[in-house]
Amino acid sequence: MTRLQAQPLVRVDAAPAPGTDAVAWASGHRAELRDLVARHGAVLVRGLDLDGRERAVETVGAVLGEGMTEREGFAPRDPYGAPGVYSSSHWPADQPMCMHHELSYAARAPRLLAFACVTPPASGGVTALADARAVLNDLPPELVEAFERHGWRLTRHYNPFIGIGWQDAFGSSDRAEVDRHCAEHGIETRWGADGSLRTTQTRPAVLAHPDTGERCWFNQIAFLNEWTMAPEVHAFLTAEFGPEGLPFNTFRGDGTPLDRATVDLINEVYERHTVREPWQRGDLLLVDNVRTAHSREPYRGEREIVVGLGEPFTP
Repeated sequence: MTRLQAQPLVRVDAAPAPGTDAVAWASGHRAELRDLVARHGAVLVRGLDLDGRERAVETVGAVLGEGMTEREGFAPRDPYGAPGVYSSSHWPADQPMCMHHELSYAARAPRLLAFACVTPPASGGVTALADARAVLNDLPPELVEAFERHGWRLTRHYNPFIGIGWQDAFGSSDRAEVDRHCAEHGIETRWGADGSLRTTQTRPAVLAHPDTGERCWFNQIAFLNEWTMAPEVHAFLTAEFGPEGLPFNTFRGDGTPLDRATVDLINEVYERHTVREPWQRGDLLLVDNVRTAHSREPYRGEREIVVGLGEPFTP
């Protein structure tokens, strides 16, 4: 393998011989790839022959390690049989998924993410990356100190009209089972007479990396805040459901609301540290979910990315 460094992403040009089995190649190089992820935060493998979704699913499974079932997701995914392997989130193509760390609001999150490109979009659709250590260091100290002291709070409103339903998010249509899950994971619940569910959870905003101990900005404070929504979407949802009925919103952990300037500042710092590499067919991207934030940018045309969630841990 040859390597081209571009922090926080290391590109690996696999260039296997014609006929090389992608699954066997990924399995045989898993230890080396995992070492690159640990040292650099992310690694992009270019040149694999991922001939369709089935081979992409098998390849992601081969490098993933212990797969993780998603709970509390924000948008539907299609499960692909292999443990922890899914479609990318069904999120509107014209709307960005801003920088975040996967499931950083949950009691268990994946350490490793794997993305395999079956069909690249005609334009856009980049899975961009940002170094969470650099983002933390570039944020104002007083902002970091407040979130480090109080954590961050996420509120969600599951209703039949918008977003993912609580049945899909929790993988159960049994309210008692959902209540048990939430009680075990520090989530407050409130059921509505119309079958809606409101939840509140408070999580740490800054995390020591499990291996290195380095402090990382690990959360979804900006992505899931009302001020990151497109203005027309925010106006529609507020008019339809009221400010308390938004499908999600974030606050400081003590309940203090966030103003637009604070949310814009966080997103601006992410942008200063963003690395972009357009997808090519057959790309395999591995990401340290603690050290590296990721996003999905708007796109045109068909786009199919197989996603793997692996190595679950407790933040």
